[in-house]
Amino acid sequence: MPGVLQVPEILPVLSRGKHRKPAKGACFMELAGYLAGERWSDHPACTHPLLARVARLVNDYVSDSGRSRLAPLIPSVIGLTSDDARVDARIALRCARSALPVAAEASQRVLAVSVLTAERVINRLDGNPIGEVQPASRQALDSAPLAAAWAHRFAADVGISTEGYRRHAAPAAVDCAVRGIAHAVVSDVDERLYAVLEGCIADWQSLTAPGRPGIEVDTSAWQSICRLTGVR
Repeated sequence: MPGVLQVPEILPVLSRGKHRKPAKGACFMELAGYLAGERWSDHPACTHPLLARVARLVNDYVSDSGRSRLAPLIPSVIGLTSDDARVDARIALRCARSALPVAAEASQRVLAVSVLTAERVINRLDGNPIGEVQPASRQALDSAPLAAAWAHRFAADVGISTEGYRRHAAPAAVDCAVRGIAHAVVSDVDERLYAVLEGCIADWQSLTAPGRPGIEVDTSAWQSICRLTGVR
């Protein structure tokens, strides 16, 4: 999808949920596909499926006042596609370890297993020892020691294929994590949701930027249109 993306003069209003047509509003990924010139859908081909899943969930769980802050991120997900399973693992890992310290106890075991499983997939793909855990993941696990201890015992006996991880485990981790943050008893839910999406985009770019197609967005036009239409 090389070239320059032209920003249309009129944009749908950024809002929660799926929309049948632009006149009814748009979610984060519907706007991304719209900007990319695709058929109207909240599952456009221009963005990696798991990253798009994070974007849809964050769009739906963030408050109405906080949603407008997501708008500047929309052009940055266009063209982020890859078949590298490390992308799925890093997205799931970012979400799980962001949620683990603040999620309800009922979700912490799932999130701790998600952290360990993502680390195992990444290590396997990178040829590193399976038991290695990154410092940020260790810190997240230390925030919920009981869940972490249970997860270590559980994960030791569970094997998963790369394809099975991408199809089932990674999406489940993302769902549990974003919902865990959204329902956490903290005062900065919007900030945490924004940080997860922004971090997933950054993680994706750090892995795949060298092979990314040349895509440019008229940033000044995008910001201007966002202000005029109420997207931002």
